[in-house]
Amino acid sequence: MQGMITATQTLVPLAAFVLTVLGTGGALRWLERRRVLDRPNARSSHTRATPRGGGLALVPVLVVAWWATPGAGDTGLVAVCLLALALAGLSFVDDLRGLPAVLRLFAQTVAVVLALSAMPDVGAYISDALPRSVDLALAGVIWIWFINLFNFMDGIDGISGVETMVIGGGVALVAAVAGLDGSWAIHGLTAATAAAGFLCWNWAPARLFLGDVGSVALGFLLGWLLLSLSARGLGAAALILPAYYLADATLTLARRLARGESPLRAHKEHAYQRAVAAGWSHAGVSALVGLGGLGLVGAAWVSVARPVAGLVLGAIVTGGLLALLGRGRAP
Repeated sequence: MQGMITATQTLVPLAAFVLTVLGTGGALRWLERRRVLDRPNARSSHTRATPRGGGLALVPVLVVAWWATPGAGDTGLVAVCLLALALAGLSFVDDLRGLPAVLRLFAQTVAVVLALSAMPDVGAYISDALPRSVDLALAGVIWIWFINLFNFMDGIDGISGVETMVIGGGVALVAAVAGLDGSWAIHGLTAATAAAGFLCWNWAPARLFLGDVGSVALGFLLGWLLLSLSARGLGAAALILPAYYLADATLTLARRLARGESPLRAHKEHAYQRAVAAGWSHAGVSALVGLGGLGLVGAAWVSVARPVAGLVLGAIVTGGLLALLGRGRAP
Protein backbone atom coordinates (compact mmCIF):
# COMPACT_ATOMS: atom_id res chain seq x y z
CA MET A 1 0.00 0.00 0.00
CA GLN A 2 1.01 3.59 -0.62
CA GLY A 3 2.93 4.95 2.38
CA MET A 4 3.25 1.54 4.13
CA ILE A 5 6.61 0.41 5.53
CA THR A 6 7.28 -3.30 6.06
CA ALA A 7 8.88 -4.75 9.19
CA THR A 8 11.93 -5.81 7.19
CA GLN A 9 12.38 -2.31 5.79
CA THR A 10 12.54 -0.82 9.28
CA LEU A 11 15.68 -2.86 9.97
CA VAL A 12 17.55 -1.38 7.01
CA PRO A 13 18.37 2.02 8.61
CA LEU A 14 19.65 0.32 11.76
CA ALA A 15 21.79 -2.08 9.73
CA ALA A 16 23.14 0.86 7.71
CA PHE A 17 24.23 2.61 10.92
CA VAL A 18 26.01 -0.46 12.30
CA LEU A 19 27.69 -1.36 9.02
CA THR A 20 28.87 2.20 8.45
CA VAL A 21 30.38 2.40 11.92
CA LEU A 22 32.21 -0.90 11.44
CA GLY A 23 33.12 -0.30 7.80
CA THR A 24 34.46 3.20 8.45
CA GLY A 25 36.66 1.85 11.23
CA GLY A 26 38.09 -0.68 8.81
CA ALA A 27 38.54 1.98 6.12
CA LEU A 28 40.37 4.20 8.62
CA ARG A 29 42.90 1.49 9.42
CA TRP A 30 43.48 0.76 5.72
CA LEU A 31 43.87 4.46 4.85
CA GLU A 32 46.35 4.94 7.71
CA ARG A 33 48.46 2.02 6.50
CA ARG A 34 48.40 3.38 2.95
CA ARG A 35 49.20 6.92 4.17
CA VAL A 36 46.22 8.39 2.33
CA LEU A 37 46.29 11.69 4.19
CA ASP A 38 44.80 15.14 3.81
CA ARG A 39 47.70 17.41 4.73
CA PRO A 40 46.82 20.94 5.95
CA ASN A 41 47.62 23.94 3.77
CA ALA A 42 46.80 27.65 3.75
CA ARG A 43 43.24 26.92 2.60
CA SER A 44 42.54 24.16 5.13
CA SER A 45 40.44 24.44 8.27
CA HIS A 46 42.34 21.59 10.00
CA THR A 47 45.84 21.66 11.46
CA ARG A 48 47.08 18.05 11.32
CA ALA A 49 47.39 15.43 8.60
CA THR A 50 44.22 13.29 8.69
CA PRO A 51 43.24 10.21 6.67
CA ARG A 52 40.71 10.93 3.92
CA GLY A 53 38.47 8.50 2.11
CA GLY A 54 35.82 7.68 4.70
CA GLY A 55 33.30 7.49 1.90
CA LEU A 56 34.85 4.12 0.97
CA ALA A 57 32.57 2.58 3.61
CA LEU A 58 29.64 5.01 3.73
CA VAL A 59 28.79 5.04 0.03
CA PRO A 60 28.71 1.25 -0.58
CA VAL A 61 26.63 0.73 2.58
CA LEU A 62 24.11 3.36 1.49
CA VAL A 63 23.94 2.03 -2.06
CA VAL A 64 23.34 -1.56 -0.91
CA ALA A 65 20.75 -0.41 1.61
CA TRP A 66 18.83 1.54 -1.05
CA TRP A 67 19.12 -1.33 -3.46
CA ALA A 68 17.61 -3.63 -0.83
CA THR A 69 14.51 -1.40 -0.45
CA PRO A 70 13.16 -0.65 -3.94
CA GLY A 71 9.78 1.05 -4.22
CA ALA A 72 6.88 0.93 -6.63
CA GLY A 73 8.01 4.00 -8.58
CA ASP A 74 11.71 3.42 -8.11
CA THR A 75 12.59 2.14 -11.58
CA GLY A 76 15.77 4.19 -11.90
CA LEU A 77 17.25 3.11 -8.58
CA VAL A 78 19.62 0.43 -9.89
CA ALA A 79 21.11 2.81 -12.45
CA VAL A 80 21.52 5.55 -9.83
CA CYS A 81 23.26 3.17 -7.41
CA LEU A 82 25.66 1.85 -10.06
CA LEU A 83 26.46 5.37 -11.26
CA ALA A 84 27.09 6.50 -7.67
CA LEU A 85 29.61 3.68 -7.24
CA ALA A 86 31.31 4.66 -10.50
CA LEU A 87 31.57 8.30 -9.37
CA ALA A 88 32.90 7.16 -5.99
CA GLY A 89 35.60 5.08 -7.69
CA LEU A 90 36.69 7.95 -9.92
CA SER A 91 36.62 10.36 -6.99
CA PHE A 92 38.84 8.07 -4.91
CA VAL A 93 41.42 8.21 -7.70
CA ASP A 94 41.11 11.99 -7.40
CA ASP A 95 41.71 11.68 -3.64
CA LEU A 96 44.86 9.65 -4.29
CA ARG A 97 46.54 11.58 -7.05
CA GLY A 98 44.30 14.38 -8.32
CA LEU A 99 42.40 14.50 -11.60
CA PRO A 100 41.74 17.40 -14.00
CA ALA A 101 38.60 19.37 -13.15
CA VAL A 102 37.34 18.96 -16.71
CA LEU A 103 37.48 15.16 -16.42
CA ARG A 104 35.62 15.22 -13.10
CA LEU A 105 32.91 17.50 -14.48
CA PHE A 106 32.55 15.36 -17.61
CA ALA A 107 32.10 12.21 -15.52
CA GLN A 108 29.49 13.91 -13.34
CA THR A 109 27.62 15.15 -16.39
CA VAL A 110 27.55 11.70 -17.97
CA ALA A 111 26.32 10.17 -14.70
CA VAL A 112 23.53 12.74 -14.36
CA VAL A 113 22.40 12.36 -17.98
CA LEU A 114 22.31 8.57 -17.68
CA ALA A 115 20.48 8.73 -14.35
CA LEU A 116 17.86 11.15 -15.67
CA SER A 117 17.36 8.88 -18.68
CA ALA A 118 16.69 5.94 -16.37
CA MET A 119 14.32 7.75 -13.99
CA PRO A 120 10.55 7.27 -14.43
CA ASP A 121 8.52 10.01 -16.11
CA VAL A 122 6.36 10.79 -13.08
CA GLY A 123 6.24 14.58 -13.29
CA ALA A 124 8.19 17.76 -13.89
CA TYR A 125 11.32 18.29 -11.84
CA ILE A 126 11.25 22.09 -12.01
CA SER A 127 7.90 23.21 -13.45
CA ASP A 128 4.99 21.79 -15.46
CA ALA A 129 5.00 25.06 -17.42
CA LEU A 130 8.32 24.21 -19.06
CA PRO A 131 8.78 21.96 -22.11
CA ARG A 132 9.97 18.54 -20.99
CA SER A 133 13.38 18.97 -22.64
CA VAL A 134 13.96 22.28 -20.84
CA ASP A 135 12.78 20.85 -17.53
CA LEU A 136 15.21 17.92 -17.88
CA ALA A 137 18.08 20.21 -18.85
CA LEU A 138 17.50 22.49 -15.86
CA ALA A 139 17.21 19.49 -13.53
CA GLY A 140 20.52 18.18 -14.88
CA VAL A 141 22.31 21.49 -14.36
CA ILE A 142 20.95 21.81 -10.83
CA TRP A 143 21.94 18.23 -10.03
CA ILE A 144 25.51 18.77 -11.27
CA TRP A 145 25.76 21.98 -9.26
CA PHE A 146 24.46 20.17 -6.17
CA ILE A 147 27.12 17.45 -6.54
CA ASN A 148 29.85 20.07 -6.67
CA LEU A 149 28.52 22.33 -3.93
CA PHE A 150 28.23 19.33 -1.62
CA ASN A 151 31.90 18.68 -2.31
CA PHE A 152 32.84 22.35 -1.82
CA MET A 153 31.00 22.58 1.51
CA ASP A 154 32.73 19.53 3.02
CA GLY A 155 35.45 21.55 4.71
CA ILE A 156 35.22 21.02 8.48
CA ASP A 157 34.67 18.11 10.86
CA GLY A 158 31.13 16.82 10.92
CA ILE A 159 29.42 19.30 8.63
CA SER A 160 28.56 17.03 5.69
CA GLY A 161 27.50 14.20 7.97
CA VAL A 162 25.15 16.59 9.73
CA GLU A 163 23.84 17.94 6.42
CA THR A 164 23.20 14.40 5.16
CA MET A 165 21.26 13.64 8.33
CA VAL A 166 19.18 16.78 7.84
CA ILE A 167 18.37 16.03 4.21
CA GLY A 168 17.82 12.31 4.76
CA GLY A 169 15.70 12.76 7.87
CA GLY A 170 13.74 15.55 6.21
CA VAL A 171 13.03 13.43 3.14
CA ALA A 172 11.82 10.60 5.40
CA LEU A 173 9.43 12.92 7.26
CA VAL A 174 8.11 14.63 4.13
CA ALA A 175 7.63 11.33 2.30
CA ALA A 176 5.70 9.89 5.24
CA VAL A 177 3.50 12.98 5.67
CA ALA A 178 2.79 13.17 1.94
CA GLY A 179 1.87 9.47 1.79
CA LEU A 180 4.53 8.43 -0.69
CA ASP A 181 5.51 4.78 -1.11
CA GLY A 182 7.20 3.66 2.11
CA SER A 183 10.53 3.07 0.39
CA TRP A 184 11.08 6.83 0.05
CA ALA A 185 10.93 7.29 3.81
CA ILE A 186 13.33 4.36 4.23
CA HIS A 187 15.73 5.82 1.65
CA GLY A 188 15.83 9.11 3.54
CA LEU A 189 16.10 7.52 6.96
CA THR A 190 18.86 5.18 5.76
CA ALA A 191 20.88 8.13 4.45
CA ALA A 192 20.50 9.77 7.86
CA THR A 193 21.54 6.71 9.87
CA ALA A 194 24.49 5.91 7.60
CA ALA A 195 25.66 9.51 8.04
CA ALA A 196 25.26 9.15 11.81
CA GLY A 197 27.47 6.07 11.67
CA PHE A 198 30.12 8.02 9.77
CA LEU A 199 29.92 10.87 12.29
CA CYS A 200 31.08 8.47 15.00
CA TRP A 201 34.49 8.80 13.30
CA ASN A 202 34.20 12.26 11.73
CA TRP A 203 32.89 14.38 14.61
CA ALA A 204 35.41 16.91 15.89
CA PRO A 205 38.22 16.18 16.31
CA ALA A 206 37.78 14.02 13.21
CA ARG A 207 39.77 10.80 12.93
CA LEU A 208 39.19 10.75 9.17
CA PHE A 209 37.58 12.83 6.45
CA LEU A 210 34.88 11.93 3.94
CA GLY A 211 37.11 12.63 0.93
CA ASP A 212 35.87 13.23 -2.61
CA VAL A 213 34.98 9.52 -2.76
CA GLY A 214 32.30 10.33 -0.19
CA SER A 215 31.27 13.92 -0.86
CA VAL A 216 30.84 13.57 -4.65
CA ALA A 217 28.90 10.30 -4.44
CA LEU A 218 26.76 11.59 -1.56
CA GLY A 219 25.97 14.75 -3.51
CA PHE A 220 24.88 12.57 -6.43
CA LEU A 221 22.70 10.28 -4.29
CA LEU A 222 21.09 13.06 -2.26
CA GLY A 223 20.51 15.05 -5.45
CA TRP A 224 18.59 12.08 -6.85
CA LEU A 225 16.54 11.81 -3.67
CA LEU A 226 15.63 15.52 -3.75
CA LEU A 227 14.79 15.55 -7.46
CA SER A 228 12.61 12.47 -6.95
CA LEU A 229 10.68 14.37 -4.27
CA SER A 230 10.26 17.33 -6.60
CA ALA A 231 8.98 15.14 -9.44
CA ARG A 232 6.28 13.86 -7.08
CA GLY A 233 4.88 17.32 -6.38
CA LEU A 234 7.07 18.18 -3.38
CA GLY A 235 9.37 20.71 -5.01
CA ALA A 236 9.14 23.18 -2.14
CA ALA A 237 10.37 20.59 0.34
CA ALA A 238 13.14 19.51 -2.05
CA LEU A 239 14.36 23.13 -2.15
CA ILE A 240 14.01 23.80 1.57
CA LEU A 241 15.87 20.80 2.98
CA PRO A 242 19.31 21.59 1.44
CA ALA A 243 18.73 25.37 1.59
CA TYR A 244 21.70 26.18 3.82
CA TYR A 245 24.22 24.31 1.65
CA LEU A 246 22.62 25.74 -1.51
CA ALA A 247 22.67 29.31 -0.21
CA ASP A 248 26.15 29.32 1.32
CA ALA A 249 27.78 27.71 -1.74
CA THR A 250 25.85 29.69 -4.36
CA LEU A 251 26.22 33.11 -2.70
CA THR A 252 29.92 32.53 -2.10
CA LEU A 253 30.47 31.53 -5.74
CA ALA A 254 28.51 34.57 -6.95
CA ARG A 255 30.62 36.95 -4.84
CA ARG A 256 33.85 35.41 -6.09
CA LEU A 257 32.77 35.52 -9.74
CA ALA A 258 31.73 39.16 -9.30
CA ARG A 259 35.33 39.89 -8.21
CA GLY A 260 36.68 38.07 -11.25
CA GLU A 261 38.13 35.15 -9.28
CA SER A 262 38.44 31.64 -10.68
CA PRO A 263 35.74 29.30 -9.32
CA LEU A 264 38.33 26.50 -9.29
CA ARG A 265 40.71 28.23 -6.89
CA ALA A 266 40.58 26.96 -3.31
CA HIS A 267 39.36 29.48 -0.72
CA LYS A 268 37.98 29.90 2.81
CA GLU A 269 35.07 32.26 2.14
CA HIS A 270 32.01 30.13 2.90
CA ALA A 271 30.06 31.35 5.92
CA TYR A 272 30.97 28.25 7.93
CA GLN A 273 34.68 28.78 7.11
CA ARG A 274 34.51 32.43 8.19
CA ALA A 275 32.97 31.29 11.48
CA VAL A 276 35.86 28.87 12.09
CA ALA A 277 38.40 31.54 11.15
CA ALA A 278 36.72 33.87 13.67
CA GLY A 279 37.17 31.40 16.50
CA TRP A 280 34.21 29.01 16.37
CA SER A 281 35.01 25.35 16.91
CA HIS A 282 34.29 22.78 14.19
CA ALA A 283 31.84 21.07 16.54
CA GLY A 284 30.10 24.36 17.30
CA VAL A 285 29.63 25.23 13.62
CA SER A 286 28.43 21.74 12.67
CA ALA A 287 26.05 21.68 15.64
CA LEU A 288 24.60 25.04 14.59
CA VAL A 289 24.15 23.76 11.04
CA GLY A 290 22.31 20.79 12.50
CA LEU A 291 20.12 23.02 14.67
CA GLY A 292 19.29 25.19 11.66
CA GLY A 293 18.66 21.99 9.73
CA LEU A 294 15.97 21.01 12.23
CA GLY A 295 14.29 24.33 11.44
CA LEU A 296 14.50 23.53 7.72
CA VAL A 297 13.01 20.08 8.30
CA GLY A 298 10.13 21.80 10.09
CA ALA A 299 9.71 24.22 7.20
CA ALA A 300 9.71 21.31 4.73
CA TRP A 301 7.00 19.61 6.80
CA VAL A 302 4.90 22.79 6.64
CA SER A 303 5.44 22.97 2.87
CA VAL A 304 3.67 19.65 2.25
CA ALA A 305 0.34 21.36 2.92
CA ARG A 306 1.37 25.03 2.50
CA PRO A 307 4.27 25.36 0.05
CA VAL A 308 4.56 29.16 0.15
CA ALA A 309 4.52 29.29 3.95
CA GLY A 310 7.14 26.57 4.07
CA LEU A 311 9.39 28.41 1.61
CA VAL A 312 9.12 31.65 3.59
CA LEU A 313 9.94 29.86 6.83
CA GLY A 314 12.85 28.07 5.15
CA ALA A 315 14.22 31.38 3.84
CA ILE A 316 14.06 32.89 7.34
CA VAL A 317 15.90 29.93 8.88
CA THR A 318 18.55 29.94 6.14
CA GLY A 319 19.07 33.69 6.34
CA GLY A 320 19.42 33.54 10.11
CA LEU A 321 21.94 30.69 9.88
CA LEU A 322 24.04 32.53 7.30
CA ALA A 323 23.96 35.70 9.40
CA LEU A 324 25.07 33.88 12.55
CA LEU A 325 27.91 32.05 10.83
CA GLY A 326 29.11 34.95 8.70
CA ARG A 327 29.04 37.73 11.25
CA GLY A 328 32.84 37.66 11.59
CA ARG A 329 33.37 37.05 15.30
CA ALA A 330 33.17 34.14 17.66
CA PRO A 331 29.98 33.66 19.68
